[in-house]
Amino acid sequence: MTNYLVDAGPLIGLLNKSDQWHPWSAQALAILDEPLATTEAALTEACHRLQKLRPALQILMLMIADGRLVIQSQLPDQAVRIAELLDRDSAMDLADATLVVLSEQNPRAKLITLDRRDFSRYRRADGSLVPSLMPPA
Repeated sequence: MTNYLVDAGPLIGLLNKSDQWHPWSAQALAILDEPLATTEAALTEACHRLQKLRPALQILMLMIADGRLVIQSQLPDQAVRIAELLDRDSAMDLADATLVVLSEQNPRAKLITLDRRDFSRYRRADGSLVPSLMPPA
């Protein structure tokens, strides 16, 4: 059972010590003693933003290799649902859409994210908000 999903932002914050969200991300993720689930799109976003920090990319890949970070594929199986979400909200990006779908598949899981503005308005298919852990406002 998946209890926690993770967005790109906290992964970036965890691995980039100069990121403004490093302290919060490191603290939030350090207390969890279980695997985190994410999507290919969120992983790609994190890798893109960490591309100049090669040691951080290595750590991210090792997190996947040792099972601390589990990639749950959403494409192509959920492409229609993802397209529906992207059509409904023109500001939503692919990574966020895949995380909303992942949340629908794991309704009790909490998403660890920095995107308060976005995830305070995104809705799952049943109309509920994505349960989230975010830094204090």
